[in-house]
Amino acid sequence: MKILFVQLSFLGDMILSTPVIAGLKKIHPEASLTVLTTPLAAALVENDPLVDKVITFDKRGRDKSISGMLEKAGALRAEGFDRVYSLHRSHRTAILLFLAGISHRIGFRDAHFSLLYTERRQKKIEGHSAIRNLSLLFDELPETEFDKPLRLFAPRYDNLSKTAKEIFPLDGEIIVMAPGSAWKTKQWHWQGYAAVARHFAQSGKTIVLMGGPGDRAVCAKINGQGDSLDCSGRLTLSDTLYLMERSRLVICNDSMALHMASAFRIPTVAVFCATSPEFGFGPWKNPESVVVQDGTLPCKPCGRHGSNRCPNGTEACMKIDADEVINACAGFL
Repeated sequence: MKILFVQLSFLGDMILSTPVIAGLKKIHPEASLTVLTTPLAAALVENDPLVDKVITFDKRGRDKSISGMLEKAGALRAEGFDRVYSLHRSHRTAILLFLAGISHRIGFRDAHFSLLYTERRQKKIEGHSAIRNLSLLFDELPETEFDKPLRLFAPRYDNLSKTAKEIFPLDGEIIVMAPGSAWKTKQWHWQGYAAVARHFAQSGKTIVLMGGPGDRAVCAKINGQGDSLDCSGRLTLSDTLYLMERSRLVICNDSMALHMASAFRIPTVAVFCATSPEFGFGPWKNPESVVVQDGTLPCKPCGRHGSNRCPNGTEACMKIDADEVINACAGFL
């Protein structure tokens, strides 16, 4: 049997979907498993020993057009998949899988164009996002039968980029700071990160700033006094997995870095600003993790995923005192 598993959402969503990979292999242990994901997210699953093949769908690039979708549908049809499990809820994904001619198409009942799936399943609406994703399989096995930890596998040193090989290995205890987020109200103020970086750099720790090209400006501010090694915009996602697996502590926002740290069971201090772990995106199966937040604000949380501006203009939830984070870190070092 050939199975296709589809997740085309954000990087953090892909990480939170990895228990489904183990779940599918538990249900169909002899099946060949292919993952369809975005070009950037491919690095998150390509080293998983349970994944036989990764196919990418560039939904914002070459596959965005009608001709691109038809071409990808033809490629999927040629693979001869027997069934597909889709976590992605967009209408475009439902159309793509229908056009691919996969006879057994399983998706969530609340997905857009869900009538194009041959089997529609109820998504669990409570609990952590990892469990809500895994609920796609609960019609085939009860929840208690599944392994629930997140799955990530770092590359070998030989497979790192040239830039990463020039940086690694690093000496001493590595503290990774990931100050970025797709939404501004989920970002703890850079002054806080700078104070924490300065504190631990003075005690001999190696501080590494991690992020994409869009995080370079904030990382430059944090590293104003040269206390840190700024890797923002310099590493591939595969390089980042290698770095995270070898870190001693991760300090981050409610973002992909939090889920990456949970997958590797790295001690983590997560600063939640506008959002709340109660929405299901907090640390998962990581016994050494602490959430720092101001739970006294009447306006918090102001949204499920954050936004680009504070609704009341105060940004109060983003101004947590640096000493709170430093104290939270102390137990892990």
